[in-house]
Amino acid sequence: MLKYIIRRILEAIPTLLGVTVISFVLIHIVPGNPVRILLGNHYTLERAAALSRSLGLNKPLWEQYFIWLGHIFVGDFGFSYVYNKPVVNMILHALPHTLAIVLVSVMAAHLFAVFLGSVQAYFQNTVFDQVATVINYFLYSLPSFWLGLLLVIFFAIDIKLFPSGGIVNTNVSHVGFFNWLHHLILPVLSLFLISVAGWTRYMRSSMREALLQDYVRTARMKGATEFRVVFVHALRNSVLPLITMLGLSLPTLVAGALFVEEIFNYPGMGLLYWNAINNRDYPIIMAVTVFLGLVTVLGNLLADILYGVIDPRIRYR
Repeated sequence: MLKYIIRRILEAIPTLLGVTVISFVLIHIVPGNPVRILLGNHYTLERAAALSRSLGLNKPLWEQYFIWLGHIFVGDFGFSYVYNKPVVNMILHALPHTLAIVLVSVMAAHLFAVFLGSVQAYFQNTVFDQVATVINYFLYSLPSFWLGLLLVIFFAIDIKLFPSGGIVNTNVSHVGFFNWLHHLILPVLSLFLISVAGWTRYMRSSMREALLQDYVRTARMKGATEFRVVFVHALRNSVLPLITMLGLSLPTLVAGALFVEEIFNYPGMGLLYWNAINNRDYPIIMAVTVFLGLVTVLGNLLADILYGVIDPRIRYR
Protein backbone atom coordinates (compact mmCIF):
# COMPACT_ATOMS: atom_id res chain seq x y z
CA MET A 1 0.00 0.00 0.00
CA LEU A 2 2.76 2.45 0.94
CA LYS A 3 4.61 1.82 -2.35
CA TYR A 4 1.39 2.36 -4.26
CA ILE A 5 0.71 5.69 -2.51
CA ILE A 6 4.27 6.89 -3.17
CA ARG A 7 4.00 5.89 -6.84
CA ARG A 8 0.68 7.70 -7.22
CA ILE A 9 2.10 10.82 -5.61
CA LEU A 10 5.08 10.74 -8.00
CA GLU A 11 2.68 10.28 -10.92
CA ALA A 12 0.68 13.29 -9.74
CA ILE A 13 3.67 15.64 -9.92
CA PRO A 14 3.44 16.17 -13.73
CA THR A 15 -0.30 16.83 -13.36
CA LEU A 16 0.29 19.48 -10.72
CA LEU A 17 3.04 21.06 -12.84
CA GLY A 18 0.57 21.18 -15.73
CA VAL A 19 -1.94 22.94 -13.47
CA THR A 20 0.65 25.56 -12.52
CA VAL A 21 1.56 26.17 -16.17
CA ILE A 22 -2.06 26.54 -17.29
CA SER A 23 -3.05 28.79 -14.39
CA PHE A 24 0.05 30.98 -14.86
CA VAL A 25 -0.53 31.37 -18.61
CA LEU A 26 -4.25 32.07 -18.26
CA ILE A 27 -3.67 34.72 -15.62
CA HIS A 28 -1.20 36.51 -17.88
CA ILE A 29 -3.37 36.50 -20.99
CA VAL A 30 -6.55 37.85 -19.40
CA PRO A 31 -7.08 41.63 -19.51
CA GLY A 32 -5.76 43.58 -16.55
CA ASN A 33 -2.54 44.94 -15.17
CA PRO A 34 -1.54 44.37 -11.52
CA VAL A 35 0.75 47.41 -11.62
CA ARG A 36 -2.13 49.68 -12.63
CA ILE A 37 -4.31 48.13 -9.92
CA LEU A 38 -1.67 48.70 -7.24
CA LEU A 39 -0.95 52.29 -8.24
CA GLY A 40 -4.57 53.28 -8.82
CA ASN A 41 -4.91 57.05 -9.17
CA HIS A 42 -1.15 57.46 -8.59
CA TYR A 43 -0.31 55.67 -11.83
CA THR A 44 2.46 57.18 -13.94
CA LEU A 45 4.79 55.59 -16.44
CA GLU A 46 7.79 56.13 -14.16
CA ARG A 47 6.09 54.63 -11.13
CA ALA A 48 4.75 51.76 -13.21
CA ALA A 49 8.22 50.93 -14.53
CA ALA A 50 9.75 51.07 -11.04
CA LEU A 51 7.02 48.87 -9.55
CA SER A 52 7.32 46.37 -12.41
CA ARG A 53 11.05 46.03 -11.74
CA SER A 54 10.49 45.56 -8.00
CA LEU A 55 7.86 42.85 -8.61
CA GLY A 56 9.87 41.17 -11.36
CA LEU A 57 7.11 41.78 -13.94
CA ASN A 58 9.57 43.22 -16.43
CA LYS A 59 11.25 39.82 -16.85
CA PRO A 60 10.37 37.32 -19.59
CA LEU A 61 7.25 35.27 -18.94
CA TRP A 62 9.10 31.96 -18.69
CA GLU A 63 11.49 33.42 -16.12
CA GLN A 64 8.59 34.80 -14.08
CA TYR A 65 7.01 31.32 -14.10
CA PHE A 66 10.08 29.54 -12.77
CA ILE A 67 10.59 32.19 -10.09
CA TRP A 68 6.95 31.77 -9.03
CA LEU A 69 7.25 27.97 -9.13
CA GLY A 70 10.39 28.07 -7.00
CA HIS A 71 8.58 30.16 -4.40
CA ILE A 72 5.69 27.67 -4.36
CA PHE A 73 8.05 24.81 -3.53
CA VAL A 74 9.09 26.63 -0.35
CA GLY A 75 5.50 27.55 0.55
CA ASP A 76 5.69 31.16 -0.61
CA PHE A 77 2.68 32.16 -2.74
CA GLY A 78 3.54 35.84 -2.72
CA PHE A 79 1.73 38.84 -1.30
CA SER A 80 -1.84 39.89 -1.95
CA TYR A 81 -1.99 43.02 -4.08
CA VAL A 82 -5.15 44.21 -2.35
CA TYR A 83 -4.66 43.18 1.28
CA ASN A 84 -0.86 43.42 1.34
CA LYS A 85 -0.64 40.18 3.31
CA PRO A 86 1.13 36.89 2.58
CA VAL A 87 -1.19 34.75 0.47
CA VAL A 88 -0.34 31.61 2.40
CA ASN A 89 -1.53 33.23 5.64
CA MET A 90 -4.84 34.19 4.04
CA ILE A 91 -5.31 30.66 2.71
CA LEU A 92 -4.49 29.11 6.10
CA HIS A 93 -7.07 31.41 7.67
CA ALA A 94 -9.81 30.59 5.12
CA LEU A 95 -9.08 26.88 4.60
CA PRO A 96 -10.39 25.55 7.96
CA HIS A 97 -13.74 27.29 7.37
CA THR A 98 -14.12 25.70 3.94
CA LEU A 99 -13.01 22.29 5.19
CA ALA A 100 -15.63 22.50 7.93
CA ILE A 101 -18.58 22.91 5.56
CA VAL A 102 -17.20 20.63 2.82
CA LEU A 103 -16.25 17.69 5.04
CA VAL A 104 -19.42 17.83 7.11
CA SER A 105 -21.63 18.06 4.01
CA VAL A 106 -19.71 15.26 2.24
CA MET A 107 -19.95 12.85 5.16
CA ALA A 108 -23.61 13.62 5.80
CA ALA A 109 -24.55 13.42 2.11
CA HIS A 110 -22.74 10.11 1.58
CA LEU A 111 -24.25 8.46 4.63
CA PHE A 112 -27.72 9.64 3.71
CA ALA A 113 -27.27 8.69 0.04
CA VAL A 114 -26.10 5.18 0.96
CA PHE A 115 -29.12 4.65 3.20
CA LEU A 116 -31.74 6.24 0.93
CA GLY A 117 -30.35 4.68 -2.27
CA SER A 118 -30.33 1.24 -0.65
CA VAL A 119 -33.90 1.59 0.59
CA GLN A 120 -35.06 2.86 -2.81
CA ALA A 121 -33.42 -0.10 -4.55
CA TYR A 122 -35.02 -2.56 -2.14
CA PHE A 123 -38.48 -0.97 -2.58
CA GLN A 124 -37.99 -0.18 -6.27
CA ASN A 125 -40.98 0.90 -8.35
CA THR A 126 -43.09 1.54 -5.25
CA VAL A 127 -44.74 4.86 -4.40
CA PHE A 128 -41.90 5.62 -1.97
CA ASP A 129 -39.30 5.02 -4.69
CA GLN A 130 -41.14 7.20 -7.21
CA VAL A 131 -41.62 10.10 -4.79
CA ALA A 132 -37.97 9.94 -3.69
CA THR A 133 -36.87 9.85 -7.34
CA VAL A 134 -38.87 12.99 -8.16
CA ILE A 135 -37.37 14.81 -5.16
CA ASN A 136 -33.86 13.68 -6.15
CA TYR A 137 -34.25 14.94 -9.70
CA PHE A 138 -35.63 18.24 -8.43
CA LEU A 139 -32.69 18.78 -6.08
CA TYR A 140 -30.19 17.64 -8.71
CA SER A 141 -31.45 20.27 -11.15
CA LEU A 142 -31.17 23.19 -8.72
CA PRO A 143 -28.27 25.63 -9.25
CA SER A 144 -26.23 26.02 -6.08
CA PHE A 145 -26.56 29.81 -5.94
CA TRP A 146 -30.34 29.68 -6.40
CA LEU A 147 -30.72 27.02 -3.72
CA GLY A 148 -28.63 29.12 -1.34
CA LEU A 149 -30.83 32.14 -1.96
CA LEU A 150 -33.96 30.08 -1.28
CA LEU A 151 -32.53 28.87 2.01
CA VAL A 152 -31.65 32.42 3.03
CA ILE A 153 -35.11 33.72 2.14
CA PHE A 154 -36.96 30.95 3.97
CA PHE A 155 -34.82 30.12 7.00
CA ALA A 156 -33.19 33.51 7.64
CA ILE A 157 -35.76 36.09 6.48
CA ASP A 158 -39.17 34.43 6.68
CA ILE A 159 -38.95 32.25 9.80
CA LYS A 160 -35.71 33.77 11.20
CA LEU A 161 -34.44 30.39 12.39
CA PHE A 162 -30.81 30.74 11.20
CA PRO A 163 -28.54 33.72 10.43
CA SER A 164 -28.33 34.81 6.81
CA GLY A 165 -24.55 34.79 6.66
CA GLY A 166 -21.22 35.36 8.29
CA ILE A 167 -19.63 33.15 10.92
CA VAL A 168 -20.46 34.95 14.18
CA ASN A 169 -23.05 37.40 15.43
CA THR A 170 -21.87 40.99 15.26
CA ASN A 171 -23.02 41.68 18.84
CA VAL A 172 -20.75 39.10 20.50
CA SER A 173 -17.09 39.54 21.38
CA HIS A 174 -15.92 35.95 20.84
CA VAL A 175 -16.68 32.95 18.62
CA GLY A 176 -18.45 30.34 20.72
CA PHE A 177 -18.91 26.80 19.43
CA PHE A 178 -22.70 26.94 19.31
CA ASN A 179 -22.60 30.39 17.73
CA TRP A 180 -20.26 29.06 15.05
CA LEU A 181 -22.40 25.94 14.59
CA HIS A 182 -25.53 28.05 14.20
CA HIS A 183 -23.94 29.93 11.30
CA LEU A 184 -22.62 26.69 9.78
CA ILE A 185 -26.00 25.00 9.26
CA LEU A 186 -27.26 26.83 6.15
CA PRO A 187 -23.98 26.60 4.14
CA VAL A 188 -23.70 22.90 5.00
CA LEU A 189 -27.35 22.33 4.10
CA SER A 190 -26.79 23.97 0.70
CA LEU A 191 -23.84 21.72 -0.18
CA PHE A 192 -25.64 18.69 1.30
CA LEU A 193 -28.74 19.14 -0.87
CA ILE A 194 -26.64 19.79 -3.99
CA SER A 195 -24.65 16.57 -3.49
CA VAL A 196 -27.06 14.05 -2.03
CA ALA A 197 -29.45 13.83 -4.98
CA GLY A 198 -26.89 12.66 -7.54
CA TRP A 199 -25.16 10.29 -5.14
CA THR A 200 -28.50 8.72 -4.17
CA ARG A 201 -29.22 7.93 -7.82
CA TYR A 202 -25.81 6.28 -8.21
CA MET A 203 -26.35 4.27 -5.03
CA ARG A 204 -29.83 3.15 -6.08
CA SER A 205 -28.59 1.86 -9.45
CA SER A 206 -25.61 0.09 -7.91
CA MET A 207 -27.71 -1.52 -5.17
CA ARG A 208 -30.30 -2.74 -7.70
CA GLU A 209 -27.58 -4.62 -9.56
CA ALA A 210 -26.10 -6.01 -6.33
CA LEU A 211 -29.46 -7.37 -5.14
CA LEU A 212 -29.69 -9.50 -8.31
CA GLN A 213 -26.33 -11.21 -7.76
CA ASP A 214 -25.93 -14.87 -6.83
CA TYR A 215 -24.26 -14.20 -3.46
CA VAL A 216 -27.41 -12.32 -2.35
CA ARG A 217 -29.61 -15.30 -3.25
CA THR A 218 -27.20 -17.57 -1.43
CA ALA A 219 -27.33 -15.40 1.70
CA ARG A 220 -31.12 -15.51 1.68
CA MET A 221 -31.14 -19.28 1.22
CA LYS A 222 -28.87 -19.61 4.26
CA GLY A 223 -31.47 -17.75 6.34
CA ALA A 224 -29.86 -14.32 6.58
CA THR A 225 -32.22 -11.53 7.57
CA GLU A 226 -33.21 -8.97 4.94
CA PHE A 227 -31.39 -6.26 6.88
CA ARG A 228 -28.17 -8.29 6.76
CA VAL A 229 -28.69 -9.15 3.09
CA VAL A 230 -29.13 -5.50 2.08
CA PHE A 231 -26.85 -3.60 4.48
CA VAL A 232 -24.04 -6.17 4.83
CA HIS A 233 -23.79 -8.46 1.79
CA ALA A 234 -25.12 -6.19 -0.98
CA LEU A 235 -23.99 -2.87 0.46
CA ARG A 236 -20.28 -3.68 0.52
CA ASN A 237 -20.18 -4.20 -3.24
CA SER A 238 -22.73 -1.59 -4.27
CA VAL A 239 -20.96 1.21 -2.39
CA LEU A 240 -17.82 0.98 -4.58
CA PRO A 241 -19.07 3.36 -7.32
CA LEU A 242 -19.97 5.88 -4.64
CA ILE A 243 -16.39 5.78 -3.36
CA THR A 244 -15.23 6.86 -6.80
CA MET A 245 -17.72 9.70 -6.68
CA LEU A 246 -16.40 10.67 -3.24
CA GLY A 247 -12.89 11.24 -4.56
CA LEU A 248 -14.01 13.05 -7.69
CA SER A 249 -16.59 15.15 -5.86
CA LEU A 250 -14.15 16.80 -3.45
CA PRO A 251 -12.84 19.40 -5.93
CA THR A 252 -16.39 19.92 -7.24
CA LEU A 253 -17.63 20.61 -3.73
CA VAL A 254 -14.75 22.98 -3.03
CA ALA A 255 -15.60 24.80 -6.26
CA GLY A 256 -19.29 24.77 -5.33
CA ALA A 257 -18.35 26.31 -2.01
CA LEU A 258 -17.36 29.42 -3.99
CA PHE A 259 -21.01 30.22 -4.70
CA VAL A 260 -22.26 29.06 -1.30
CA GLU A 261 -19.69 31.10 0.62
CA GLU A 262 -20.34 34.18 -1.48
CA ILE A 263 -24.09 33.94 -0.88
CA PHE A 264 -23.71 33.39 2.87
CA ASN A 265 -20.70 35.72 3.20
CA TYR A 266 -18.85 32.79 4.75
CA PRO A 267 -15.11 33.53 5.16
CA GLY A 268 -13.71 30.46 3.43
CA MET A 269 -11.69 29.68 0.32
CA GLY A 270 -14.64 30.32 -1.97
CA LEU A 271 -15.25 33.84 -0.72
CA LEU A 272 -11.51 34.52 -0.78
CA TYR A 273 -11.35 33.35 -4.40
CA TRP A 274 -14.43 35.35 -5.37
CA ASN A 275 -13.07 38.57 -3.87
CA ALA A 276 -9.69 37.97 -5.50
CA ILE A 277 -11.33 37.63 -8.92
CA ASN A 278 -13.33 40.83 -8.45
CA ASN A 279 -10.22 42.69 -7.26
CA ARG A 280 -7.92 41.01 -9.80
CA ASP A 281 -5.68 39.90 -6.95
CA TYR A 282 -3.59 37.55 -9.12
CA PRO A 283 -1.41 35.90 -6.43
CA ILE A 284 -4.53 34.70 -4.57
CA ILE A 285 -6.21 33.52 -7.78
CA MET A 286 -3.16 31.49 -8.81
CA ALA A 287 -2.66 30.04 -5.32
CA VAL A 288 -6.28 28.89 -5.00
CA THR A 289 -6.19 27.41 -8.52
CA VAL A 290 -3.12 25.34 -7.61
CA PHE A 291 -4.84 24.31 -4.40
CA LEU A 292 -7.89 23.06 -6.34
CA GLY A 293 -5.58 21.00 -8.56
CA LEU A 294 -3.97 19.49 -5.47
CA VAL A 295 -7.41 18.65 -4.03
CA THR A 296 -8.35 16.90 -7.29
CA VAL A 297 -5.22 14.72 -7.19
CA LEU A 298 -5.68 13.91 -3.50
CA GLY A 299 -9.36 13.12 -4.10
CA ASN A 300 -8.49 10.54 -6.75
CA LEU A 301 -5.81 9.03 -4.48
CA LEU A 302 -8.29 8.86 -1.60
CA ALA A 303 -10.82 7.06 -3.80
CA ASP A 304 -8.24 4.46 -4.85
CA ILE A 305 -7.19 3.81 -1.25
CA LEU A 306 -10.79 3.48 -0.04
CA TYR A 307 -11.43 0.98 -2.85
CA GLY A 308 -8.84 -1.31 -1.33
CA VAL A 309 -10.23 -0.85 2.17
CA ILE A 310 -13.80 -1.69 1.15
CA ASP A 311 -13.03 -4.46 -1.36
CA PRO A 312 -10.37 -6.94 -0.11
CA ARG A 313 -10.08 -8.41 -3.60
CA ILE A 314 -8.21 -5.29 -4.72
CA ARG A 315 -4.47 -5.49 -4.19
CA TYR A 316 -1.98 -2.68 -4.65
CA ARG A 317 1.45 -3.36 -6.06
